[in-house]
Amino acid sequence: MTKFSGKYLGKLRCEVEHLPSSNTLQTDAPVDNHGLGQTFSPTDLLATALGTCMVTVMGIKANSLAVSMDGAYFTVEKGMASEPRRVGEVKITICLPDSIDPKDRKALEAVGLNCPVAKSLHPDLHQQIEFVYLADTVG
Repeated sequence: MTKFSGKYLGKLRCEVEHLPSSNTLQTDAPVDNHGLGQTFSPTDLLATALGTCMVTVMGIKANSLAVSMDGAYFTVEKGMASEPRRVGEVKITICLPDSIDPKDRKALEAVGLNCPVAKSLHPDLHQQIEFVYLADTVG
């Protein structure tokens, strides 16, 4: 298991350390929930984790297929729901090189849609995922 250590910094901010690497990141409550919104909120990290997980496992699959994903990029949008307050929707657009063969596209998309984060999220969380293939994928 990977271990993390965190501390509350005050003013609705936390800092967490990834103990194996000593990298740190901070979170801040969003403006609409009493915070300053100056960095990722915990729910932003959840939505971002989905996007990064999808692209990471797609990259692993691309390597095994000898397919280049160089220049791929993605966007993530998060929508909140209430009662209870939670992430209600995540929209992700993944832009990939149009040079990827259609049979490889299907394999990459299937791996992305079934990434570990996607499979860990509650089924009530609406995931709207779009794959776009572009001639120029420099984000």
